[in-house]
Amino acid sequence: MKPNYKYVTFSKNVFIPVTNVCRNACAYCVFRARSMKDAYLISVERFLALIKRARGSATEALFTAGEKPELANPHFKDWLRSTTGCCSCSSLVEYTKELCKLAIEHGLLPHCNLGIMSSEELLELRAVNASMGLMLETTAELEAHKNSPGKVPEVRLEMIARAGELKIPFTTGLLIGIGEKPEDRIQALEALKSLYDEYRHIQEVIIQPFVPKPFTPMWDVRPPGLEELKEVISAARAILPAEIAIQIPPNLTSPKELIELGASDLGGISEHTIDYINPESPWPGEAELREAIAPFVLRERLPIYPSFIKRGWYSKEISHLIARYADEEGLRRRY
Repeated sequence: MKPNYKYVTFSKNVFIPVTNVCRNACAYCVFRARSMKDAYLISVERFLALIKRARGSATEALFTAGEKPELANPHFKDWLRSTTGCCSCSSLVEYTKELCKLAIEHGLLPHCNLGIMSSEELLELRAVNASMGLMLETTAELEAHKNSPGKVPEVRLEMIARAGELKIPFTTGLLIGIGEKPEDRIQALEALKSLYDEYRHIQEVIIQPFVPKPFTPMWDVRPPGLEELKEVISAARAILPAEIAIQIPPNLTSPKELIELGASDLGGISEHTIDYINPESPWPGEAELREAIAPFVLRERLPIYPSFIKRGWYSKEISHLIARYADEEGLRRRY
């Protein structure tokens, strides 16, 4: 069965892990620092080295970080000032905003996923982001999240709604296989549909399989199989409006069979950085992706989807980059 869209999209990014200090302690996560001995905070110098390597290839600077590190460690603010030399920055959001400005200066469109943020924090970042994101993961209350105050489903749904109120093009998604039931997945998809119906701001929903990680409480939990992912993709395409792309991570899945069921985006891949959330799973290259999904056509997009470019849902701060990179369809210009 061939889907009724013209192409499958992906983006080229550089993955920026701002800090791994996080207030959540999810049972499947290896990104979060277990102690300050394992903690890092990216310096401006390291950040600039990463984005300069991506110049000319990537269009997206993907910023990810632990959630509310100021609450996770009382010394984080002091560490922020001493490590970054940014005396005026007293929070992760303030520092990331400065990095976003630098990314824009170097020709990259920022996309931030920093966990739960207030309306004020979202507004602070909106002007210097092409899009933003927060995984819903699930609407179920799970053992995997018992030590994660930021993973309360109502809290995450509230933030996604706040992004809608501010007209921020938004990425969200489900994490499959962390203890939720099939009916929980349906409930989560329906909740996202309701938010889209109200705000029209969700550009893509990621269907991401859980991958067990060594030295985590869920190391011995069986990950979801391909048939299980197929069921979720089919349900997502039936429930979500056609305007919302269903994204599957190509380093964690077998994409072609899922594309045949309605997935239409492969997310971001990086030629210069690893997937810090799933470091054991390398990104495929563009040529490898094209071969893997043939005969489907692969097209590169920006971190803001074409429909939101047409609506003008972006700021004057990044308008010159939208004009530089976007073609008449709103996809990345081909030279």
